[in-house]
Amino acid sequence: MASSPLDRIKAPVATELDGFESAFRDLMRSKVPLLDWVTRYIVRRKGKQIRPMLVYLAARCYGECGEKSRRAAALVELLHTATLVHDDVVDGAPKRRGFWSINALWKNKIAVLIGDYLLSRGLLLALDHKDYQVLHLTSNAVRRMSEGELLQIEKARKLDITEEVYFEIISAKTASLMATCCAVGVASVLGESEEGVKRVEEARQFGETLGLVFQMRDDLLDFDGHRTGKAPLADIKEKKLTLPLIHALGQVSWLERRRWIGLIKGQPADPRNVSRIVEFIESSGGLAYARRVMQDLVEKGQRQLESFPAGSARDSLGALLVFAAERDH
Repeated sequence: MASSPLDRIKAPVATELDGFESAFRDLMRSKVPLLDWVTRYIVRRKGKQIRPMLVYLAARCYGECGEKSRRAAALVELLHTATLVHDDVVDGAPKRRGFWSINALWKNKIAVLIGDYLLSRGLLLALDHKDYQVLHLTSNAVRRMSEGELLQIEKARKLDITEEVYFEIISAKTASLMATCCAVGVASVLGESEEGVKRVEEARQFGETLGLVFQMRDDLLDFDGHRTGKAPLADIKEKKLTLPLIHALGQVSWLERRRWIGLIKGQPADPRNVSRIVEFIESSGGLAYARRVMQDLVEKGQRQLESFPAGSARDSLGALLVFAAERDH
C-alpha cells in the first residue's frame, strides 16, 4: 500500500510518534469512570497528530528526541485538545472531524469540565518535571488563542475586518499553537542557553508561518467544499470574513461595500445570496489573491528553514509546509 504524504513527512520521527500515542493514552487515564470513558473516546478519535509530529521534527533537527521532547509533545497535545473541547461548547458544534463532539454526547457541563481536566493535566505534567521554559511557551500560546477568538467575535459584530486584522486573528487563533510546537521541540533539546534561545525563536517564527499557511488553505478549501466535517461555504453562512472576501470588499466603492456587507449580515445562508457572494469574490479576484498570498508565505517559510541544520527532519518540515498549502482536506 502506497504511503500517504503525511506518512512520508513523519518518517524521521515515526518511532517517536508510535511511542507517543501509547504514552499519551496512559496520561489521559483517570480513576473516575466517567472521566476515563470520555478521555478514551477523545484518544480514539485523534486526528493526524500534526502537532506532536511538529514537536518531534523540530527537536530532531537539533538532536535526539528524549523524555523532555515527549513531555513537550504531550503538553501541547493536551492543551490543544482542551481548547478544541471548549471551542465546540462555545460554537455549539455537534461534530468534530466527523465524530460527535463531547458536548453533543455528554452535554456542555461535562465537556467544559473535561477541557479543564485536560488543561490541568498538561500544566501538572510540566510542573512536576520543572519544564518551565516549555510551560511558559505553551501558556503564551493559550493566551494568544483566547485573544484571537475574542478579537474575531468583536470584529464579527461589525464585519469590519481588514487584511491586517485577519492576519492578526489567524496568527493568534491558529498559527500560535503551531509556532509553539516548533519552539518547544527545539527547547526540549537545546534548553535556555544563548544558542538555544536563538534557535527556539527561529523555530517559533517558522511554525507561525506554517500555521498561517494551514489556516489560509482551510479558508480556501471552504470554497472547494472538501473541508472535513464542515459544509461548503460555511464561513460565508456563518458571517466569517476570510481573506478572499476581505480582498474582494477592498476592490469596490464604499457604497457597494456597504451593500455586500448588508447582504452578508442579512440572509447569508440563503443559497441565492451565497451564490451571489461567491461570484462577487471570484470576479473581484479574491480567491486568486488569497492563493498568491499563501504561496508567498510558503516561500517565506522555506527561507526560514535555511537556518535549520540540514537533514531529514528539516526536509520533512519543508514537505509539511508544501503539504499545508496543497492538501485537499
